[in-house]
Amino acid sequence: MKLKSVRNLILILILVVVTFGLGYQTGSRGLNKEFSGVSTLVSGKTTDNPSIDFSIFWDVWDRLQKSYFDKKALNVQKMVYGAVSGMVSSLGDPYTIFLPPEQNKEAKDDLGGKFEGIGAQLGIKDKKIVVIAPLKGSPAEKAGILPGDWIVKVDDKETSGWTLPEAVSKIRGTKGTKVKLTMMQKTDTNTKDITVVRDAIKVASVDLETKEVNGKTVYNLKLSRFGDETASEWEKAVDEIVAGWEKDKSRISGLVLDLRNNPGGYLSGSVFIASEFLPDGTVVIQENSNGFKQNFSVNRKGRLLTIPMIILINKGSASASEIVAGALSVRGRAKLVGETTFGKGSIQEAQELDDGAGIHITTAKWLLPNGKWVNGNGVDPDVKILNDETKPEEDKQLEKAIELLK
Repeated sequence: MKLKSVRNLILILILVVVTFGLGYQTGSRGLNKEFSGVSTLVSGKTTDNPSIDFSIFWDVWDRLQKSYFDKKALNVQKMVYGAVSGMVSSLGDPYTIFLPPEQNKEAKDDLGGKFEGIGAQLGIKDKKIVVIAPLKGSPAEKAGILPGDWIVKVDDKETSGWTLPEAVSKIRGTKGTKVKLTMMQKTDTNTKDITVVRDAIKVASVDLETKEVNGKTVYNLKLSRFGDETASEWEKAVDEIVAGWEKDKSRISGLVLDLRNNPGGYLSGSVFIASEFLPDGTVVIQENSNGFKQNFSVNRKGRLLTIPMIILINKGSASASEIVAGALSVRGRAKLVGETTFGKGSIQEAQELDDGAGIHITTAKWLLPNGKWVNGNGVDPDVKILNDETKPEEDKQLEKAIELLK
């Protein structure tokens, strides 16, 4: 699934992943135009549709160059980026986005788990900017931001109508700087203002803990995203689990795979993780716009094929994490405990452009092995249980998972 310039992504954009792109290139090329004394050559190809007339683009460009009062604000590169960003956003798909060079680099860096910002995962639901989850130990978590919070304003600017990258660009920033967020819980009628100090954040995608319960060991394996370092981090954790399992199975109750607040990542990562627990068969089905379906099956020999396991999910579990949870549930390998997941069933291709910019294009949807499309609905748990958000020290979902393993 990995190509040099194209990778399939199925992610809910992490808050510190990308910032708003302003567009990349004009639609009409191969023309010489005079812009208030500035000669610009635009080269390339024209559209195959003879009814498309790009003259309005040049007309508006000329009018801005001639009449706009603040000449310093007429940044040609930003204007060109803006044109293409508008073209991409006109599709109405919050996951098909254009990324200028700096933001494209940040997107790739952030999938590696390093960034500066407030440390929260964002999504769009009901046309609102919503917090999928704050990262553990992040400024967002310390400030009291919770999963499901709506971001109504950023620095007193309304977020209504913003794209996801636009919201990210306004919220992220340099370590030590502050951002004011006006938040609202879905069930509330009043807003509250929260000021967050940005920081540098480095987050591992895999975290393994052991819990001793009634003289037996439970492995609690937390997977926070499907990024660049996930495979190597995962292998180290599995090494430890396998060593304990092979040493004395009688002392092991089982494994809790925690996919709560996991926003997704690479499609290939979901197949890699699911293959750890399934001996063979389909993990996920990709369906293209023409209806063609491609099965992605177990692609390696897993080392945790028989260990008893429970998967934790919540409303912050999205995309690749929904694939893993859904596939292992449908295939009868694991029970799901927690809440219904986010419900993102589309696949994006990340493509590199010539000047370091990039574009993420929704190219297909994904289905569970039974053919179900979870988009907008999510994956339902076998055992529904909610944590009390006012008591963060309690984890009823984890407690239930451990009880089921016993």
